[in-house]
Amino acid sequence: MDANEILDYCLAKKGVTESFPFDNETLVMKVDTKMFLLMGLERQPLAINVKTDPEWSAELREQYPQITGAYHMNKTHWNSVTVDGLKRELIFKLIDQSYDLVFKSLTKKAQNEVNSL
Repeated sequence: MDANEILDYCLAKKGVTESFPFDNETLVMKVDTKMFLLMGLERQPLAINVKTDPEWSAELREQYPQITGAYHMNKTHWNSVTVDGLKRELIFKLIDQSYDLVFKSLTKKAQNEVNSL
């Protein structure tokens, strides 16, 4: 799986935008105004940061050496995921959960605006 596949998957979701708020190499995907995925485009092997349920985070970190607490982020809620060696279904599931968790944290007004797109 490459960065373009991840980008396309994210952009297919409602209300998603992409930006580079930190530097020219770290792509940030947002729903409304909140981040749900970060991806270092120059990093090899490719890795993403996603938000996950804390209980699932613990399970994932035990099961997969490619999944660790995200650098410079709240490690209880955010994971760094090295894509190499993981099934695409798992990567998509991680992205879906991150999007869903962030979407649910939006105000009802913001949720309605995203849903109307």
